[in-house]
Amino acid sequence: MTDIHPTAVISPKAQIGTGVRIGPYSIVEDDCVIGDDCVIDSHVKIARYTTLGPRCRVYLGALVGEEPQDHRFTPGTVAWTTVGADTTIREYVTIHRSPFAERYTRIGSGTLLMSFVHIGHDAQIGDRVTIANQTAVSGHVIIEDQAVLSGYILIHQFCRIGRLAMVGARTIIRQDIPPFCMLAENECVCGPNVIGLRRAGFDSYTRSAIRRAIKTYFFRGLNATNALAEIESMPMRPPEVDHFVEFIRKTERGIMPGDPELAALGIRSADAEEKD
Repeated sequence: MTDIHPTAVISPKAQIGTGVRIGPYSIVEDDCVIGDDCVIDSHVKIARYTTLGPRCRVYLGALVGEEPQDHRFTPGTVAWTTVGADTTIREYVTIHRSPFAERYTRIGSGTLLMSFVHIGHDAQIGDRVTIANQTAVSGHVIIEDQAVLSGYILIHQFCRIGRLAMVGARTIIRQDIPPFCMLAENECVCGPNVIGLRRAGFDSYTRSAIRRAIKTYFFRGLNATNALAEIESMPMRPPEVDHFVEFIRKTERGIMPGDPELAALGIRSADAEEKD
């Protein structure tokens, strides 16, 4: 049964699913779609052209799909924000739609955005991504599935963060982070995201191949061309390694550096994990 507080302001042009709960003083504007069984707390604004998938949870003070902070935006521009099913948006998160007509800001399914996270216009956030408190994601950033970002991170516009990457707290991301990598708080890649790979259910062969690819690219002293060629010469390499290579080949901003001083710690740690 849908339950809308009498002080909530719901546009007659919005589509509200079954079993939705909307708290006091929240606003749902024109042309919004709220999926079945969503829960929207008090003082939330779901701005125009926003779609929430089923079972989303939006906490106090969040702002979803608002006009972008961009001089190029013209009032009346039709651009959309979409949020996948089972996503959680915690207190005072802000998500902005595109300043460009017919463009999307996308948040995937099963994603967790913790308190005070900002998602800039045209960002593309994958499924089951976790972004911790106070992290700011600039416009046009791409974050692939299952990445984990700690708190207080600043991400430059147009950067990409690969699948199952893990990023340490208080870092500034100026370039791309390849899939499966761990970025330390000194803003250098220190090895594979071993725990993340295990939790994702990769077998030991795939984990070992990913570890070898990361070691070859970041910690062997090879230039990018030679490192990628050596990785591609690996026999019977799993598709995850091909994704790692293709991600790097498509970079436009460059790749965050590896730290040789952390390499021994990162790779030895991964080797130890593989022997467990």
